[in-house]
Amino acid sequence: MKIKATLDRIPGGMMVVPLLIAAILNTFAPNLLRIGNFTEALFVNGASTLIALFLLCTGAQINVKSFGVSVGKGATLLATKWVVGAVFGLMAYMFAGENGLWLGLAPIAIIAAMTNSNGGLFVALVGQYGSKEDRAAYSLLALNDGPFLTMVALSIFGAMGFVDGMFSLQSFIAVLLPILVGMVLGNLDEEMRDFLDKGSSMLIPFFAFALGMGIDFGAIVEGGLSGIILGLLTVFVTGTAGYLVFKALKWNPIVGAAEGSTAGNAVATPAAIAAASAGFAQYAELATVQVAASTVTTAILLPLYIAFLVKRLERKGYEFKEGNIMKVNG
Repeated sequence: MKIKATLDRIPGGMMVVPLLIAAILNTFAPNLLRIGNFTEALFVNGASTLIALFLLCTGAQINVKSFGVSVGKGATLLATKWVVGAVFGLMAYMFAGENGLWLGLAPIAIIAAMTNSNGGLFVALVGQYGSKEDRAAYSLLALNDGPFLTMVALSIFGAMGFVDGMFSLQSFIAVLLPILVGMVLGNLDEEMRDFLDKGSSMLIPFFAFALGMGIDFGAIVEGGLSGIILGLLTVFVTGTAGYLVFKALKWNPIVGAAEGSTAGNAVATPAAIAAASAGFAQYAELATVQVAASTVTTAILLPLYIAFLVKRLERKGYEFKEGNIMKVNG
């Protein structure tokens, strides 16, 4: 059986499929894996530990030595993605109903999905339409992996009085310390970075399954459609914003649009946020499902949107040559 190959063919399959399987088990046979000892520790109660290890492995991929390479483009992409996601998150808090949702979306899901991006998808798209300089910008974009930028936005909103849940300094450090430890290890030793890189991919299906064991299948039904809407917002709002900003700066706008996605690792962010502040715990389950749906939606839709934008530029007389975009006629 080619299990991995099958999962790889499904957008976000390594994260979505285990989460769905676990949610089905938790809904219809909740005690099947709750038998204690190692089984329950790994498959039911292991989400926090696995996410912490995943954040450490992810942190190791942040290469501070590469920040000087294409730092302008990387910083612009990072800032654009964060500002747009944070603004939509703030709107969600301002206009949320009594249930704490806006358009059926949990505000923490909006921030988590719209400020995080799928690095693999970005590199693939920029590899086709961008230059080496554009691809090097990815080194800075690793900063939007994990819960850091989501926590920054929520802390700002808390200080403004829009969010009830706040983070103590200790909670903030407790969430970020695994990332910092990984970052130190990866920058002290290239071999450690390569070693931990394997973990950042390998851990995803395991923490996704553990998260799924905390989700009732009703949450899948409730959050699935709104999660697709979140994916549409991520592609068309953050992708278009990146496109327009890069176009205004006379850079290849396709590179800016390539940031309009949600990474599979963002599915861990709501749980990490809830662990840091209990005020967000009531939305963690729904937000996890919505971020998962956004991941799948953006993985399918963003390449199609990029193809549309490329065709549009070509009709206007532009062409892509050796990673650069140039006007070839009138």
